[in-house]
Amino acid sequence: MTDDMTTGQRVAFYRKRRGMSQEVLAGLVGKTGEWLRKVETNRAELDRLSVIRSVARVLDVSMGDIIGDPELFEWSEDSGRRTIPALRAALHDYRHLAPKITEFGETDPPPLADIERDIAEMWEAYQYSKYGVLARRLPHIIHDCLTAAEIYDGNDGQRAQSLTAYAHQVATLLLTKLGESDLAWIAASRGLVAANASNDHVVIGSLSRAAAHALVSIGEYQQARGLASASASFLMPRLAKPTPQLLSVYGSLHLVCALAAARDDDRPGADTHIIEADSAALRLGSDANHVWTAFGPTNVAIHRVSIAMELGDVQRAIKIGTPLDTSSLPVERRVRHAIETARAYARWNRIDEALSALLNAEAVSPDQVRYHRLSRAIVREILVRGRPPRLAVDLSERMGVRSKIPDWLDGKP
Repeated sequence: MTDDMTTGQRVAFYRKRRGMSQEVLAGLVGKTGEWLRKVETNRAELDRLSVIRSVARVLDVSMGDIIGDPELFEWSEDSGRRTIPALRAALHDYRHLAPKITEFGETDPPPLADIERDIAEMWEAYQYSKYGVLARRLPHIIHDCLTAAEIYDGNDGQRAQSLTAYAHQVATLLLTKLGESDLAWIAASRGLVAANASNDHVVIGSLSRAAAHALVSIGEYQQARGLASASASFLMPRLAKPTPQLLSVYGSLHLVCALAAARDDDRPGADTHIIEADSAALRLGSDANHVWTAFGPTNVAIHRVSIAMELGDVQRAIKIGTPLDTSSLPVERRVRHAIETARAYARWNRIDEALSALLNAEAVSPDQVRYHRLSRAIVREILVRGRPPRLAVDLSERMGVRSKIPDWLDGKP
């Protein structure tokens, strides 16, 4: 029912369903009635997740209900016609949850070298934002990984657990991008179990990072920060002589801590974690992609932009983000930064520049622009302005975004 609405329109929809006046809801989240009237009629933007979370809690709905995630995953030649439901089925497969009471009838275990190659290809697909490829192949790869983890033992068993963890990490990141936050948490928690069974501290840290991102996506900021901080502390004793892989995972854990703190309106906490991440990046020495983290000085700067936006520092975000050269990073990072830059321009009412950033990002990665929560929100907000630019309308049609205001939602309290 709310698929075609902006964030503000959804707030009005759920507020009226709860029988609340604008003054009551605004008061419960520490705002004024005039502020809420502007939000609900799209004269003010509601894009700080800390505020959205407060509104969602008062209305007793999920953040996804307010934001409008998830979005329908389109069929393509890459994806085929079994997409997210197939991935959900793989994550829910009871046979892997209770292997002692079930039998797969496998005659030969999947070769670990083949699985390792498949995992590398899935990471490449993720970092190139090829979501259709991921949706089609991940269910089969997860099954192979879990089967291998059940069959192999010894060193091969631990290797199989590591591969299982990484397969679930890719699934977590994809599902988070698509707005399937609850399913992402299932994937992350399963991956973290496999990571711990691997006894590999880098794998454990990497999956902790993915799980923390999943918690951030459902608004559990303190839990996310707690998990990532504990994992970073677990790795710290090994930092005296760190490998590039260890240093990259450690720094990335502090990046997710910084993001979680910012979304929880904890500016000092965000500053503390971003400084620690920056220190790790300086020790690493340059941008890299160890353990598929894309970690380095540029990724730290990208997170500084996101944190500035979460804390409402729009001009700071533009000052940092506009001159930033992301060309050395994977496509996923480059496009994510472009979307954040577009968000900052839109907040500053520089719509032409926001559209330009989105269109440039779409040329690089149509899938990421289409499915990312922020890009969809930006386009919806542009559409409800008086006489939106033709480029915005065309982009919205390609993204499957519509913003027709229902007749009953007239902006009245």
